[in-house]
Amino acid sequence: MKAAVLYEVNQPLVIEDVSLPKPGPREVLIRTAVAGLCHSDLHFMEGLYPHPLPAVLGHESAGVVEQVGSDVTYVKPGDHVVTCLSVFCGTCDNCTTGRTVLCTDATVKMLPGVSNRMQWSKPEKLHQFLNLSSFAEQMLVHENAIVKIRKDMPLDLAALIGCGVITGYGAVVNTAKVTAGETVAVIGCGGVGMAAINGAQIAGAGRIIAIDTNPAKLQLATKLGATDIINPADGDVVKQVRDLTNGGVHHSFEVLGRKETAEQAFGMLAAGGTATIVGMIPFGQKIELHGFDFLRERRIQGSSMGSNHFRVDMPRLVDFYLRGRLHLEDWISAKLKLSEINEGFANMKAGKTLRSVIMFDS
Repeated sequence: MKAAVLYEVNQPLVIEDVSLPKPGPREVLIRTAVAGLCHSDLHFMEGLYPHPLPAVLGHESAGVVEQVGSDVTYVKPGDHVVTCLSVFCGTCDNCTTGRTVLCTDATVKMLPGVSNRMQWSKPEKLHQFLNLSSFAEQMLVHENAIVKIRKDMPLDLAALIGCGVITGYGAVVNTAKVTAGETVAVIGCGGVGMAAINGAQIAGAGRIIAIDTNPAKLQLATKLGATDIINPADGDVVKQVRDLTNGGVHHSFEVLGRKETAEQAFGMLAAGGTATIVGMIPFGQKIELHGFDFLRERRIQGSSMGSNHFRVDMPRLVDFYLRGRLHLEDWISAKLKLSEINEGFANMKAGKTLRSVIMFDS
């Protein structure tokens, strides 16, 4: 099969020939149909987060089951699936207390250099990425890294649910538990930010403030549920939010992964409000907050992949789309071939796209 390999940070991906063995116990071989280009991949490509190289990146994907290994009962060949990097064991303390997204059992996670069995003709070990490696025509994954979906769901849109949508929607619904009538601010209107905005609308938020420097993204945000828009170019973001809401929001969501915007998310809270950090702040970077603000019960928290229970959440998101409540068509800016993947990431970095997807059948 063909796969896009990252050899060095800040260098283009290279299309190589790679092979996979037949699935072993509890493993599933998937024919990749679609893979989304996610900002998280770009963080690793730029060295902002460490990972052993060379590696096949990609983690937001959908496809069709080709083969299953022994002991697999959840899927069969021909099933349509969405992948999720939140592979779970189901038996560790976190899994059995309902926090499968924080599973601690390494035996189900295909760690770099441990469980990975991708093969090629070169002497270097080829590493798997986030249990998936979806920038490839096939994926060999643990059965607990996938969810079955109904076959009338378009796979190009289903792939978005695998990371961007579940991360943004889940941060609102699962992590922050936004309730009807509450005020919400979302800093960053990329794919994950749009999912948070759409998720806040589904949750019944009373006021949803979208914050971004891109006028086109702000316009789309209003279609997805934003009631107000703020452009940081117009002045102090925290002041603008506080002026709009007479003192601050119940919930803020930082989706850019930057020190300054994380601090702004906390600064725009009303008393008793909660800031949820969704973006990937560069490894090793710290944020600074005013200690006094905690005396008014303001909180700041992280969110991992939307605190998902993906085998429950993702089928519901599919249903939301098919019932017209989740507006996924508006998110895809470009459909690319695998050979065009570097162009797709260049456009992402330049802010020209909301979401690009690799279509493996094109």
